[in-house]
Amino acid sequence: MSGGASEPSGSPASEPGDDAATDAAVEAAAEVRRGTGYGFLAYGIWGLFPLYFAALAPAGAFEILAHRILWTLAVCALVLAVRRDLGWVRGVLGRRRLVAGITVAGLLIAANWTIYVLAVLTGRTYEAALGYFLNPIVTVALGVVVLGERLRPLQWVAVGIGALASVWLAVAGGVVPWIPLVLAFSFGLYGLVKKKVGASLPAMHSLAAETAALSPVAVVVLVVLGAQGATTFTGHGAGHTTLLVLSGVVTAVPLLLFAAAARRIPLVTVGLIQFVTPVLQLAVGVTLLGEDVSGRLWVGFGIVWVALAVLSYDSLVAGHSARRARRAGPAQPEPTV
Repeated sequence: MSGGASEPSGSPASEPGDDAATDAAVEAAAEVRRGTGYGFLAYGIWGLFPLYFAALAPAGAFEILAHRILWTLAVCALVLAVRRDLGWVRGVLGRRRLVAGITVAGLLIAANWTIYVLAVLTGRTYEAALGYFLNPIVTVALGVVVLGERLRPLQWVAVGIGALASVWLAVAGGVVPWIPLVLAFSFGLYGLVKKKVGASLPAMHSLAAETAALSPVAVVVLVVLGAQGATTFTGHGAGHTTLLVLSGVVTAVPLLLFAAAARRIPLVTVGLIQFVTPVLQLAVGVTLLGEDVSGRLWVGFGIVWVALAVLSYDSLVAGHSARRARRAGPAQPEPTV
């Protein structure tokens, strides 16, 4: 027997570290697939919202908003109670700046919800879709104006084309396209406030806090509508009542799916998947709800789509460059002579 260890015959056995790395890569790929699926589900549900809100007629936009706030709060409270996850509330209440930010965020998303439902109920779902097509461009512009972020050249091109689309829509239509602009800016500002103030809260905590801040307003709305005899909650059958109650579940589920997706997939992927929502909204409005989109508006959509194509291409290139830089690792210092 020789003193040295004998070499194994055939192909070398894999090292334990190699197996661990392979398992980690497989698990990471599975997480990305799950995250992508969650993202498509979330944006798909949001894209089908026009059908749900149209089914809530004859309830008006403000009644739907009030029920959506209160039943969403009820869903959040139930989930948090089952999970015994209420200890964070005291910490939030003790931070006045956070409470103010949550309240502002709640008011912005409430405005967004109201205008969106109003657009659907008045046969203008296509304008709501245009608003959500404009939203990524508005978000980029807000990053420059408010946060002082620097844009890459193609991002500037996309913002310029988006501004051109807004001017075209105003000139061609004869009026300011207020529904798309309010939807795009309210949601863009909502994201900005969340980034500045409320990013420390998980999705469920944030939704619970925002709806809790809005709940007094929702109660007042329902009381006023009740005094005017304008509520529909109990006067239009059990099906109508059930749909209003389920608005809480319908609101919470896609948000939680989105949160699960955002933890698993790159931001670039999230940004590209988000276009599922306005595409579905436009398709639902035109094909299922029978809305008529004028030729001038189709031109406006075309201009916006060019801007989004530029923005998406820039995001893909930037994401690819970042991944390549991470794989290359830190630059090695030049040897001294």
